Amino acid sequence: MAASMLGSAWGPLRLGLPGLCRRRPPGGLWARARRLPGSAGSGRSVAAASGSGASGTDRYCMELLRKRDYEGYLCSLLFPAESRSSAFALRAFNVELAQVKDSVSEKTIGLMRMQFWKKTVDDIYCDSPPHQPVAIELWKAVKRHNLTKRWLMKIIDEREKNLDDKAYRNIQELENYAENTQSSLLYLTLEILGVKDLHADHAASHIGKAQGIVTCLRATPYHGSRRRVFLPMDICMLHGVSQEDFLRKSQDKNVRDVVYDIASQAHLHLKHARSFHKSVPAKAFPAFLQTVMELSSVLTAARLQWFESALPLTGYGTLSSLNTLFLSLHVGENTL
Repeated sequence: MAASMLGSAWGPLRLGLPGLCRRRPPGGLWARARRLPGSAGSGRSVAAASGSGASGTDRYCMELLRKRDYEGYLCSLLFPAESRSSAFALRAFNVELAQVKDSVSEKTIGLMRMQFWKKTVDDIYCDSPPHQPVAIELWKAVKRHNLTKRWLMKIIDEREKNLDDKAYRNIQELENYAENTQSSLLYLTLEILGVKDLHADHAASHIGKAQGIVTCLRATPYHGSRRRVFLPMDICMLHGVSQEDFLRKSQDKNVRDVVYDIASQAHLHLKHARSFHKSVPAKAFPAFLQTVMELSSVLTAARLQWFESALPLTGYGTLSSLNTLFLSLHVGENTL
């Protein structure tokens, strides 16, 4: 999987993703974008987006997303009104699981927290959720959209296995992790949007894998600051790169080749997803919007600018939130 071998597969990668971005968004999407709240720093933004009838648990989920998954927060604001609170609940659930690994000092504590969420999901499907804001909102989403329990459990199980703090042995392991976490999240998001379509599911599978690979790349500077490297070992070994090279923030060509190869895998999955663009219902568009917002990260990773100015895990630096969102919409027009 050397960079030279994948050069033709990468091709002229343009931010617009031509194949993914041809059909117009569903009606009302631009109008909803223009009514978005202001900057991320305003507490009133969350209240405005929640609406006067929003519950405390709903606002809790929105605030959690605003702080921990800002891109997901922005994209969820563009969901239809009847799906928006459920999208916030689902993404807040994902945030709760994602932050376990970095918030515990011992694996045993992390396993206990994962067990809590397993029991919580079981209780949700028995109509007895615990008195926890995310759990209550997730229960409402399950009742409202008849969400598939299997996808929720897959996310928990995969996050639990990932508590081991081990690098991925190969790119396939990373793709499996992404499929069981990011793709499962997209399957549930499609259910929230009322989309039951095989082509949309296939696209979600590839987009989820691409997002998982990109997230792994984006997080490398952060993990390096904590003396951890999770990039696939097979690609590192192919180019003779050690974990210490990443910890030293080496800019050697072989390190750049590792990043290029991994980013190329993400691009290949986006290319596969693009092949479904004529078949996926326009109603599925909001589920894939975040992919457009993450394309700049793929490009930046491929050019290896990440060590000089580490990619932000949330938000978009000095760009205002609205400018970033409108840029993504303008560039993509549509995701599938």
